[in-house]
Amino acid sequence: MSITGPLGSTALSGSSTPRKVAYFYDDDIGYYAYPVGHPMKPHRIRLAHNLIMHYNLYRHMEVYRAKPATKMEMTQFHTDEYIDFLQKVTPDNMDAYQKEQGKYNVGDDCPVIDGLFEFCGISAGASMEGAARLNRQKCDIAVNWAGGLHHAKKSEASGFCYVNDIVLGILELLRFNKRVLYIDIDVHHGDGVEEAFYTTDRVMTCSFHKYGEYFPGTGELRDVGIGPGKHYAVNFPLRDGITDLSYKSIFEPVMTKVMEFYQPDVIVLQCGSDSLSGDRLGCFNLSMKGHANCVHFMKSFNKPTLVLGGGGYTMRNVSRTWAYETGVVLGKHNEMEPSIPYNEYYSYYAPDFQLDVRASNMENANSTEYLEKIKAAVFENLRHTVPAPSVQMQNIPPSFGAMTDEEEAELDDLNEDANPDARHTQHTIDKTIVNEAEFEESEDEEMGGLNGGAPRRNNIKPRPFMDFKDDVPAETGSGTGTPANESTADGPEAEDPDVTIDDADATIAGSSEDKPLETTEKEVEAEAQKEVEVEAESEAKVTVSEAEAAPESNVREVEMTQEEPAKETAEEKEKSPEKAPEGPVDADGDVGMVMEDTVVKEEEKR
Repeated sequence: MSITGPLGSTALSGSSTPRKVAYFYDDDIGYYAYPVGHPMKPHRIRLAHNLIMHYNLYRHMEVYRAKPATKMEMTQFHTDEYIDFLQKVTPDNMDAYQKEQGKYNVGDDCPVIDGLFEFCGISAGASMEGAARLNRQKCDIAVNWAGGLHHAKKSEASGFCYVNDIVLGILELLRFNKRVLYIDIDVHHGDGVEEAFYTTDRVMTCSFHKYGEYFPGTGELRDVGIGPGKHYAVNFPLRDGITDLSYKSIFEPVMTKVMEFYQPDVIVLQCGSDSLSGDRLGCFNLSMKGHANCVHFMKSFNKPTLVLGGGGYTMRNVSRTWAYETGVVLGKHNEMEPSIPYNEYYSYYAPDFQLDVRASNMENANSTEYLEKIKAAVFENLRHTVPAPSVQMQNIPPSFGAMTDEEEAELDDLNEDANPDARHTQHTIDKTIVNEAEFEESEDEEMGGLNGGAPRRNNIKPRPFMDFKDDVPAETGSGTGTPANESTADGPEAEDPDVTIDDADATIAGSSEDKPLETTEKEVEAEAQKEVEVEAESEAKVTVSEAEAAPESNVREVEMTQEEPAKETAEEKEKSPEKAPEGPVDADGDVGMVMEDTVVKEEEKR
């Protein structure tokens, strides 16, 4: 049954069952640039992402920014020497690496650019992370339009590609899956991926490409693999100008047979858009919907799928197609309006500002007889394969440079925590659709402290007792107390914001039991000698029994002030009786009662 959408023509057939989609994008990818005049424009990925956002497709999928691939991860396929070279060479020092540039084919097609290693890490990291999420069954489809660089070899750059993110992603998939199917609808043959898995039956490669005097010159019908991988490489060579109808007549039957014979556990689909009509380097005549039909058809098999970008050198058509195919993956393509919504790059889509990429009147050199002949040969090769080849049981190989299963599980569960804002990892930040800066402190009581700001005052309970750090007592009920990291040895530890006056009293009483009372008696005796020189020393002393019989609050206040400077004399106190003595707040809320009992006793004796 056909479906007619806003674009007018007969739309895509097949299943439209909603599936969980993980979408990977790193905004830094748009800042890298090949030299002026080079057909490869990383900016096209930013254009596609911009359309995806303005069509509100991001609301129906999880958006991630993957960790860039490390050197150790890249060397799971590439040689150490080659990755070392990519890491070291820059436009400033490239003259010192002339020999290596020739050895690794870095030059005109694959020039040395600023941030070359980081640029490769972005595309490779997203493909590997997408594969890892498929392995952990965290998504059904993973999308990385920055990937699909299928020409890079083990120790050689090729066709604008330096690091083969597809091979790295497939190697990750093979850790958990017995068989992986790779499909390439780029106009160029996927030679780098085919070469990497040419001798194994665990990966079947299928490429539909222009063959002849055309880069890279490989992908002949007879190239079917060798050794255990014989007949597990499928090549469908095509001629110029193939149309939507012709492409559909070969793609769907061939892929149906492949799925029937091979029965893969997971699919990797490279969606190079240089097979579109009007591409700067391409020679096919596919419309946007004809290209997207391949994505839609493979989605109908309901297999875990890694969807990648690839070639494509007319930027406005690349962004249109990948945005539309994102809608196909989500099952939202029929809801996308034919007119492109206004966005930052609206002028790129002049003069019609329409989403569709239409086919031209280019001549189709692929006759029906030719296509049927090639199709029959492909079917014959498939009949020589062992249906669903088995794989010997073994332990899951380690993922070098990646997280352990426990770390992965913890990372995935961060958003399930009772208080997810308490952890601010890159994972959770990238999954956040609403900017956390939009929360004001008045709206979220915990946000200020969690973001590194000062804790909220009403989160600290008021402590109606003396601040032992400062000489000036804190006002009762002010809400401010001694910070936990400012407690001293002379006062009780104030680490617990729930400390009450009873706790402080118990702490002070305990300290008075540990310290001898002679210190207090000597201090009182010295002051008495200054005030009353006539009286005998024995009359001025306060005995131990009297001190023990004194009220507990008086003893406590004396203990708390025993290290203060020398006290005023009685004569000075009489001259200025209105002056409030300095001291702490006692248990009854009175100020300046530290030495009151002592002064009364001295006056009585006088």
